[in-house]
Amino acid sequence: MMTLLPPKNDVTQLLADWAAGDKTALERLMPLVYEELRAIAHRHMRRERPGQLLQTTALVNEAYLRMVDQRNARLQNRVHFFAIASQLMRRVLVDHARSRRRARRGGGAVELSLNEAAAASGEPAAEVIALDDALRSLEAIDPRKGRLVELRFFGGLSLEETAEALGVSPRTVMRDWRMAKAWLRREMATE
Repeated sequence: MMTLLPPKNDVTQLLADWAAGDKTALERLMPLVYEELRAIAHRHMRRERPGQLLQTTALVNEAYLRMVDQRNARLQNRVHFFAIASQLMRRVLVDHARSRRRARRGGGAVELSLNEAAAASGEPAAEVIALDDALRSLEAIDPRKGRLVELRFFGGLSLEETAEALGVSPRTVMRDWRMAKAWLRREMATE
């Protein structure tokens, strides 16, 4: 999987500057990361129903605003930045799906596998919510595996980037990825 991540040093230095209180660092960071944020948002949006009111650019902007609003964000490096951005995008989509579901007054969750969630069609709000609920359950049991799913499935990070973000070996990522996918499939099939 090819990624478009900008140079490590530039992004990491700007994140460090931002954490140290340099407000202009965030403004200089955005042009470096914007295209990769759009690529991550596009991966998220591919799982949404065609005609979705929330567009890729709006998803990037909303996630970025949520990231800026985080007062205690300690973003360690570019991989961590993109992982957090992906997680925030997932939360935006889940919040949006929950509000659409509430607006329709009902609609139960649909049983689906992780692969079906990736190719979602039909009732995407329920599917996004079911996947989010299953992922939250996994995170409660095993936070590292939950974070791994976030990084690989939603963030589109490579095996090596995921290993770097989690501070484990690529072999551990592969093993945990297989286990997490199996657990999510089983969890979503029983909902």
